[in-house]
Amino acid sequence: MSVELKLSRSNRIYRPSEPLEGKIIVKTSSSISHYGIRVAVKGSVNLQVRGGSGGVIESLYGVLKPIHIVKRTVEIKPSGKIGSGTTEVPFSLILRKPDENLERFYETFHGANISIQYLVTVDIARGYLHKSLSTTMEFIVETDRADLLQGPLPPEMVIFYITQDTQRHPLLPELKSGGFRVTGKVSTQRSLSDPISGELTVEASAIPIQSIDIHLLRVESILMGEKIVTETSLIQTTQIADGDVCRNLTLPIYVILPRLLTCPTILAGPFSIEFKVAIVISFQSELSKSQKKSDPRTPRLWLAMETLPLELVRTK
Repeated sequence: MSVELKLSRSNRIYRPSEPLEGKIIVKTSSSISHYGIRVAVKGSVNLQVRGGSGGVIESLYGVLKPIHIVKRTVEIKPSGKIGSGTTEVPFSLILRKPDENLERFYETFHGANISIQYLVTVDIARGYLHKSLSTTMEFIVETDRADLLQGPLPPEMVIFYITQDTQRHPLLPELKSGGFRVTGKVSTQRSLSDPISGELTVEASAIPIQSIDIHLLRVESILMGEKIVTETSLIQTTQIADGDVCRNLTLPIYVILPRLLTCPTILAGPFSIEFKVAIVISFQSELSKSQKKSDPRTPRLWLAMETLPLELVRTK
């Protein structure tokens, strides 16, 4: 005896103004009685503060009360019987009603401290003597088409340069004295459907380069009492050069944004989700070989970096 959910879209992406549709598939070897088949939809922003991270003291550790976005239950079938074999029960459920203008449907997002999640659950009640049949599936919510920005988004390029004088952390003595210069430009406002693009040129370097990487970072902020707790964490790393690159050669920057781990930039009252892009230059050094790998966001003697804010939006 089993029950499963099958949504009408294989990618499970829906918009708030669209109905959530699918079917409930019940498999049983014999006929069973039930007291109703119900489908429930729940969407919420889940917030947590991890003690010890981002300068937060241990006493602040805790999971905060979730922010409810949608919570709705619909009875698909009244009490009755389900015959043996495989039974399919179609369902359709409105996510946001026309008169519910106050609801804010944030896009699905899986972060380190902030998670925006939408779940659909089917429950087949079978009374006190039998265990209910239920199953839950996550679906993905994206911004309504009517609320999307007109596309395509014009690229907003920011020019950057990385030298020994732009670094705020200690460098290897030979790097500090010999110097280096890396210039380029990168898009800092992008549609989620487009890659981060740009270019980079190594003009000079006293020490051979080991690697050039682009780090995509998320900045999650949570309002906790009178304090704002902010933590920056790494989403992904994209290597654009391996080894000592030719001087004055233009290297393309092309970074595809990961699904679910990114969303439109959110600046809400109790929380915010922002993003940054970091260009990190690793120089060849015996010191780097002797030390274990560490957080790539941590400045090291053999690293040079430049971090820029990144605004993400959803476009048509």
